[in-house]
Amino acid sequence: MGTRHQLEGLHDQDVLWMRRRETLQGVAALLATGTAGAAWARGNIVTLNGDARLNGARLSLNDTIQTGDIVETGPGSMLVFTVGSSAFHLRQNTRMSLQRGRTLNLVSALRLLTGALVSVWGRGERRQIATPTLTIGIRGTGVYTEARPDGRTYFCNCYGTVDLSAANTRLTSQADYHQSFWAEPDLPADRRLRPAQAINHTDEELEFLAALVQQRTRWSELGYKGVKDGKGYMEERPPAAHPAAPLQPAR
Repeated sequence: MGTRHQLEGLHDQDVLWMRRRETLQGVAALLATGTAGAAWARGNIVTLNGDARLNGARLSLNDTIQTGDIVETGPGSMLVFTVGSSAFHLRQNTRMSLQRGRTLNLVSALRLLTGALVSVWGRGERRQIATPTLTIGIRGTGVYTEARPDGRTYFCNCYGTVDLSAANTRLTSQADYHQSFWAEPDLPADRRLRPAQAINHTDEELEFLAALVQQRTRWSELGYKGVKDGKGYMEERPPAAHPAAPLQPAR
């Protein structure tokens, strides 16, 4: 039974993609060699629905996405792929670039120009996600990011530790279960981040991507789940306030 999820501007089919037959077939092909990492030489695309572009050319299931590439999805499209120890799901109308790290298989930075991305990152070197209004310092974690047309960024630290920077606002998020934020370009520079609800992504998406790169989500490791309210904790009444709450004036 799937966990409850709250949607804003999306439909169930947008977040339940991992249940599709073609997705499961893609996973079987990716894992046929024994590990997802070993599949690099034969392509790293798990599933592709609709139209996607790789450096401006139409993308096919036989292509390999590498660091240094620009990837785009069109209307009604979605794309799931892995690079090294990280896994990515691009929703429709998404454009992003992958910056190369020390090796071809290491993404050092990801720039999300527009659209939405679910991603799981292996532990190791510090990496970064950047949108027009938010910079996220990644350690080893699973996250969900939306770069919206109005300039706002929605971000959820689904589990792990991340460092957030929006203009002069900086904070660290540590979460076991979905700690969510809005980055608001119209707020004062020292109060650009505010708490948000957990929207537009599911536990199953994170679990699926983690499994592709031989990882487990934090709640899978603990064996239980918390309250999916965007506060980031397993308890209904967390021991500490949301890290962005002190930035917001009392109402």
